[in-house]
Amino acid sequence: MVAEIGHQRRIALLSDTDREPDGPPCQVALVLGDQLDAQSLERLRKLVSEHAKRVVLIVSELDEHRLDQVIEAGIVSIVWRHQATQARMLNAIQAAARGEGDMPGDLLRRALAHLERQSQGTVLSAVAPGRPTGRELNILQLVAHGLGTKEIAEELNYSERTIKGILHDVMTRLHLRNRAHAVAFAIREGYM
Repeated sequence: MVAEIGHQRRIALLSDTDREPDGPPCQVALVLGDQLDAQSLERLRKLVSEHAKRVVLIVSELDEHRLDQVIEAGIVSIVWRHQATQARMLNAIQAAARGEGDMPGDLLRRALAHLERQSQGTVLSAVAPGRPTGRELNILQLVAHGLGTKEIAEELNYSERTIKGILHDVMTRLHLRNRAHAVAFAIREGYM
């Protein structure tokens, strides 16, 4: 399979001891990492950070802890070894060359669930209960100046849907009835 991939146009296969040929530098590194240990994770980090490579990682298994470490290392393209067909590998390599991620659905779900858990913990610890965030206060100030959703969205370069979502979140979290109540709350509490 690897030899077949090497015959594709614009793909040059090099071992880790080969030097890059003259011409455009190689953008994608294909790494087989069945057993990821601290040393192999460090090599992945260096490929991404020091050598500016986009890495396609082929693995047999990946537990939650290793998945977190792989993502933190900057790897966004992962292929299960048992799914590493020629077509699948070409798709992953081409996606990585375009700067896109490619990950099996089950890994993507696990990664997104982990990020959601992390972001919930961060939000809960970063925002004091009963206190609007800086972004929420910025929007409430614009509401106080009489701007509508569309005008706020244009002012802050957000979509109208994002503005509505932020206002809904702050009003729900702080148990406020409407925008006027939210502005009055922010003024009364000394946030504005």
